[in-house]
Amino acid sequence: METNKATEHMANGLVCSESVLLATCEEFGLDVDEKVIPKIAYAFAGGMGNTGSVCGAVVGAVMAIGLIKDRGETMEEMMGVIGLAAEFRNRFEAEMNTISCRELTGLDLTKPEEIEELMKSGVGQKVCFPAVATAHRLVVELLKESA
Repeated sequence: METNKATEHMANGLVCSESVLLATCEEFGLDVDEKVIPKIAYAFAGGMGNTGSVCGAVVGAVMAIGLIKDRGETMEEMMGVIGLAAEFRNRFEAEMNTISCRELTGLDLTKPEEIEELMKSGVGQKVCFPAVATAHRLVVELLKESA
């Protein structure tokens, strides 16, 4: 399994969105408060509040793009940031086949028993850790390409 700073954060108890956002900010030297980033990103766990929607690793990466690139002031600058987010999404989907938490995990996280299964079954290790590693690697590559 691919590992990086984001998977280290996840192994230390952070969720997908927190792990990718914090690791990417650290990678680019942003002076971020390690307590604030999890507060911002935590609710995106389980595909945005356990809805199974967009994978938290994807959301964390997109938030990192916004923090690192800044929206700018011109329409061209703003569209550039949005374009980077779209390119990230495309790359992630090309590697992982989906950006949906439900499709990645095979679980319906709106059901408490399936959240419990996620915790007990090892899906986190098999699916979530690789998704976090992939998201972090791809967002770092993309941000370096766009520098």
